[in-house]
Amino acid sequence: MVIDYVLSFQLILGLIFILTLVESDPDPLHDYCVGDIKSPHDFYSNGAPCISPERTLASHFATSSLSEVGNMNQFNFNVTLANTNYLPGLNTLGLVMARIDIAVNGLVPPHSHPRASEVTILLEGSLLVGFVDTSNHLYTQQLRPGDCFVFPKGLIHFLYNTDLVNPAMAVSGLSSQNPGAQISSLAAFRSNPQIPDEVLKKGFKINGQDVVRIRRNLGG
Repeated sequence: MVIDYVLSFQLILGLIFILTLVESDPDPLHDYCVGDIKSPHDFYSNGAPCISPERTLASHFATSSLSEVGNMNQFNFNVTLANTNYLPGLNTLGLVMARIDIAVNGLVPPHSHPRASEVTILLEGSLLVGFVDTSNHLYTQQLRPGDCFVFPKGLIHFLYNTDLVNPAMAVSGLSSQNPGAQISSLAAFRSNPQIPDEVLKKGFKINGQDVVRIRRNLGG
C-alpha cells in the first residue's frame, strides 16, 4: 500500500524539521557552502570545499537520486543516498537523506551509524525495526506506511521486511553529512586484515569451523 503523496511530502518535511533540531555536525559559517565535488583536491578535509557563491545554482540544492530503486545486495536491500555527491548544497548542513528498499523477506542487518541519529519513515510495505541500547535492551516496533521510528546515534539497529509478498520502501534522514555505516557481522568477520580467529572464537563462543563457515556465508 502506498500512502497519499501529500501525506508523504508532509512527513518528509517533518523529518527535515526534526533533523534541524538534532544536528551533530558543526554549524555552517555561511548561508550555504555548495560542495565542490568535481575538482581534484590535494588535501583531506572534514567535508567538501565550497564553490564560489557566484557559481551557485538552484540545481545544487535539488536531486532526483532517490527516485529509483538500486540493485539489491546479499541481504536483499539497497540504500540510495542523497549526499553531497548528488546534492552538493547539503555540504556543511549536517544532514543526509537515504532511500531504503528492502525486498520480500529482506533485511538491513544489525548495523550502526557512529556519527548520526536516524529518523525513518516507512512509505510502502511493512517493517519490523529495532535497536539495542548500551544495557542490551531491545526496542522493536512494527511499522506500517506513514509510521516513523528513531534510531539513536551510534546504537546497533535493524530493519526487517517480514512481508512474504510485498517489498518495503522507506526514507531516512540522518543528522550528519557523513554518518558512516558499519554492519556488525561484516565488521567482525569480513575485516581487512581479518580479526584473528581466536578472538572471534572466544568473543562469539564458536569454534574454528564456525568462523570459516560464517566468513564464507558473508562472501569472505
